[in-house]
Amino acid sequence: MSILPVFVGLDYHDMVVEVSVMETDGRELAHRRCTNQVLEIAEVAERFQRPVRAAIEACTGAAALADELVSSRGWSVDMAHPGYVSRMKQNPDKNDFADARLLADLERVGYLPKVWLAPEAIRQLRRVVRYRQQLVAERRNIKLRIRALLRENRIASPDGCPWTERWMCALKAIANLDGESRWLMERHLRRLEQVSQEIRVVERRLRTLTRNDVLVEKLQSIKGIGLITAVTLRAEIGRFDRFRSGKQLSRFCGLSPRNASSGQRQADAGLIKAGNRELRTVLIEAAHCLMRCDPRWQSLAWKLRQCGKPGSVVAAAVANRFVRWLFHQMKCYGLSL
Repeated sequence: MSILPVFVGLDYHDMVVEVSVMETDGRELAHRRCTNQVLEIAEVAERFQRPVRAAIEACTGAAALADELVSSRGWSVDMAHPGYVSRMKQNPDKNDFADARLLADLERVGYLPKVWLAPEAIRQLRRVVRYRQQLVAERRNIKLRIRALLRENRIASPDGCPWTERWMCALKAIANLDGESRWLMERHLRRLEQVSQEIRVVERRLRTLTRNDVLVEKLQSIKGIGLITAVTLRAEIGRFDRFRSGKQLSRFCGLSPRNASSGQRQADAGLIKAGNRELRTVLIEAAHCLMRCDPRWQSLAWKLRQCGKPGSVVAAAVANRFVRWLFHQMKCYGLSL
């Protein structure tokens, strides 16, 4: 068997996969549209009796296909960043044939913008974490609708800390709601209780899934880091050793300031927008907690406030520094599973 590989581009869809096989000199050896089945895809690429190096854009379902090609067929498969691949195409036209060929060509010349192929266990944890995030968003929307209903009826919010058991009892006891508003309030409160209960169920599931996870255990040992922050970091980051530096990890989390310099003007333009929004939110929420309970981050926050920085900027800066510090802590402990 020749040691020279063939390069395969896979344009993935839920029903079909466009397969392009390319020689090392750039000649296309084969091209076929296959069903979304590993054996049929392998038949196209493996008939040349050479090692296969494949590329597939990261999208829903693509990771499972890539994992199966690696485990069952022994392929070398790289996941590609779809946004960067689109920019590198430099062509307004789009079709499956061109996309598959571009992926094969980028893999051949070594210019493929790669993303991490997470193991199955991490992908499963990620699904549960994101399901909880969806439930939390739904709970927040219900609370907003309840407050809007009170404002529409010109009713002041009950005294006390909002959304506690005592506050909810006072809310249910409000008498001056008209018929339809009362009916809507009862529906909102019932749905709020259902969603809150489902969130508790999901959190118990997350605790069970990560019971023997050393990385999650180490993260939770840090003062100010709870279960949700720990499992979110585990699900979205996976392993810390796939980053070269704390700065790279911080940019992945969307916590680095975006440079907006031009000519003699040197300026920042807020946080970069390319990171995972939910991961950034969790880390900034964790930063608020760290600023309350850890003297190290309290001191940093105090210095930034003395420089006149607003609270939102302070929280983002603390989160940025914390993630960089966390990268080195996890590397030191060797927790890069």
